[in-house]
Amino acid sequence: MALMITDECINCDVCEPECPNAAISMGPEFYVIEPSKCTECVGHFDVPQCREVCPVDCIPLNPDFVESKAMLFAKYEALVAKR
Repeated sequence: MALMITDECINCDVCEPECPNAAISMGPEFYVIEPSKCTECVGHFDVPQCREVCPVDCIPLNPDFVESKAMLFAKYEALVAKR
């Protein structure tokens, strides 16, 4: 699954630089995660880095984007190939 940022986000700016896929950006009111770029850090780290640094625990799984680890790794490979 891709991750998402809820409206509990306090815009502390710590998650955006931690994302290896540049999937996090400032939205209209708080940070957002682009599902097509989010791999839950599969291919880069063992755990999602944004969740590790979030002080308010506002980054759950996005139920609208259900993906297996294999699908996340395939997305990672496609993103890396574009660089």
